[in-house]
Formats: sequence, structure tokens, C-alpha cells
Amino acid sequence: MAIQHTYYTKGTCSTQIDVEVDENDVITRVEFTGGCNGNLQGISRLVKGMKREEAISRLEGIRCGMKTTSCPDQLSRALREMA
Repeated sequence: MAIQHTYYTKGTCSTQIDVEVDENDVITRVEFTGGCNGNLQGISRLVKGMKREEAISRLEGIRCGMKTTSCPDQLSRALREMA
């Protein structure tokens, strides 16, 4: 049974991330609302099929310019909340 989660981002151009993880802890869907459409589609496709913990370890701490976070970092926080 898949787990779905909606995360409201903080400090990024995107405002929301909808994530779905299957019973094996594999990411099956990621949709961003707002932000840089092409880049966020790319991130979504890259993490699809990846284990949740691996995606967290790869994305956590990425910064966007002078911001203390980024859309990939916010995705890692959304995935961590699902634990």
C-alpha cells in the first residue's frame, strides 16, 4: 500500500511537494507546485524508483544561491517526514 504525503515548502519558489512512496520505501511519484518547472520535473524523474533514504542522503543540504535551502533539500525534508 502506497503512502502519500503533501509537504508545504519553506524558503523556496515551489510552494508544495506531493510525494508517494510504495510499501518497499521506493519513491513512485513526486510533483512540485510552483518553482522552476523543467528542473523540478528533472528531479522528480531522477528520484522515481529510488529508495527514500538514498534520495534523502543525495538531496539533503543542497542550497539555492544565498538561500539556506532549495527545492531538492525541501524534497529531502518531505521524504524524512514520511518516516
